[in-house]
Amino acid sequence: MAKIQMKNAIAELDGDEMTRVLWKIIKEELLEPFIDLKTEYYDLGLKSRDDSDDKITYQAAEAIKRLGVGVKCATITSNQARVEEYNLKQLTPSPNGIIRAELDGTVFREPIFVNNLKGTVSCWTKPIVLGRHAYGDIYKNCEIKTPTAGKAELVFTGVDGKEIRKTIMDMKGSGIIQGIHNLDNSIENFARCCFTYALDRKISVWFGAKDTISKIYDGNFKNIFAKVFETEYKEKFEKAGIEYFYTLIDDAVARVMRSEGGFMWATKNYDGDVMSDMVASACGSLAMMTSVLVSPDGKYEYEASHGTVQKHYYRYLKGEKTSTNPVATIFAWTGALAKRGEIDNTQDLVQFAKKVEKATLQTIEDGFMTGDIARIATPKAKKVLNSWEYIQEIRKRLEQ
Repeated sequence: MAKIQMKNAIAELDGDEMTRVLWKIIKEELLEPFIDLKTEYYDLGLKSRDDSDDKITYQAAEAIKRLGVGVKCATITSNQARVEEYNLKQLTPSPNGIIRAELDGTVFREPIFVNNLKGTVSCWTKPIVLGRHAYGDIYKNCEIKTPTAGKAELVFTGVDGKEIRKTIMDMKGSGIIQGIHNLDNSIENFARCCFTYALDRKISVWFGAKDTISKIYDGNFKNIFAKVFETEYKEKFEKAGIEYFYTLIDDAVARVMRSEGGFMWATKNYDGDVMSDMVASACGSLAMMTSVLVSPDGKYEYEASHGTVQKHYYRYLKGEKTSTNPVATIFAWTGALAKRGEIDNTQDLVQFAKKVEKATLQTIEDGFMTGDIARIATPKAKKVLNSWEYIQEIRKRLEQ
């Protein structure tokens, strides 16, 4: 059988630990036998990033901008334990944070529904799309551990030389200080990305923050969203029969837990980080969620929304074949390939990506699945498979 041809490459960003192992298997078993895979490869494994002082990460981000589409494996964000384990030169920043800042994008995450997997929130009958701002907040923060008592101040010096100074706290003893920031332009892009994506999906947008407490920081998010919606999207939403509303983040959480789903929940950066995992877990598994970073100028980076599965990797190193769920990683590849085919008008590539997704979910619905979702499957799984066996079952259905 002739392989499907790709007109242009996608940026391929390899990662760490168990997801790196699965990345290679997915390519070998589900992609390369069927398509003439064209990628620009960037090794974003932890040691590679450390050796290059993160130049490789910025190069990968530039490749996504240039090619228009990227696909990323899960990566480690280092802590002190990782510095010692990998003999790193330094604590390396989050590669996701770097790429998101470089693209100034918004992350959209959505649970993958399967007929025989029932989530723990019974009223959710439709997917909830998480729209996560991917710039600023604690991901680009500045922190100080203060050794003594003292005065903590927040200082801004404008380009005109004028200074704004506020006292944070007269600290009576040692403590900690954190400074975070955001940019009006980035928040405007975030709002536009959310409203545009919602119009495309024909779903309403909910946005929650805490402007009653954070009157300036969160208040700025609220005001910018309202301005962008009123001036650019209100009429379009009315014609589409969908709505936008703002509420406090705690009220948003309560509303979400009582809803049937079927809307976009727009969130600030950290809120989206936490709540996307909550939604994914409640729907079955962190490995059953898609994730795509969309820039304001229409560049796309697809990735798994979960981590590198460290514990399974250590077991793998001991020779064990683990039952690690590869669905989110598979869907990262299919999302990128489908978008590449859409941009290049290569319909056979788009159709192939859809067939891989269908085969992946059909395998689960046929009763063959990894251990994480076998625990919540109804009816019970016919067979719990390791990752290698599960991918082989997908390939069987794909070949059919």
